[in-house]
Amino acid sequence: MNKIIVAIDGYSSCGKSTIAKALAKKAGYKYVDTGAMYRAVGLWLIQHAAEAMPDNQICESYLQEHIDELCISFALQPDGTQHTTLNGTDVEAQIRTLEVGNMASRVSAIGFVRRAMVAQQQAMGAEGGIVMDGRDIGTVVFPNAELKLFLTASPQIRAERRYKELIDKGETPNFEEVLADVNDRDYRDTHRAESPLRQAEDAVVVDNSYLTREEQMVEVERIFNERLNG
Repeated sequence: MNKIIVAIDGYSSCGKSTIAKALAKKAGYKYVDTGAMYRAVGLWLIQHAAEAMPDNQICESYLQEHIDELCISFALQPDGTQHTTLNGTDVEAQIRTLEVGNMASRVSAIGFVRRAMVAQQQAMGAEGGIVMDGRDIGTVVFPNAELKLFLTASPQIRAERRYKELIDKGETPNFEEVLADVNDRDYRDTHRAESPLRQAEDAVVVDNSYLTREEQMVEVERIFNERLNG
């Protein structure tokens, strides 16, 4: 049976990665978290703030000089989870903070960064049998993907999910700040000049505002199997 490309796009905190990981495992496909790639670039900027972030502004010339030196990959763990590595170092925990998330949203709007990441992503999925999630997978990275999903939920619900995630990690977030961050990221993602977030015309929309993870997975599996057999 031919293996297809599954492109999953949508807003932040919609559970794209959770669904993508589960579907990839169920189908025996490779999984690529493209958001983690931009988070890794954002982390690198923070780590090199003196040169790369003078006055908290991204120095694009410095970043462009070094972008090809950033080796971002994914390492399978003994428990079956997948961790992001940056130049050989496991950075999975470091890239999941609000600070890095905000930086990722900023850096993902830079054209040469997106082109560098897209080239890597297309190479990863060249042979099919892959589930990839992000903001522009079905519109830019794989416009000819056999299955495109677009996940959405209300900003309030997505902020509540993100707030709980941070609490579970031992952080002490402020809900209003988390909600403001969700809205800010939505605006940046949909209004950036380079590959803005938008629903592909042939994408299947899944609004998971009031779906449990189990209910959402049942729906996504149904759509996947129909497309695979159709």
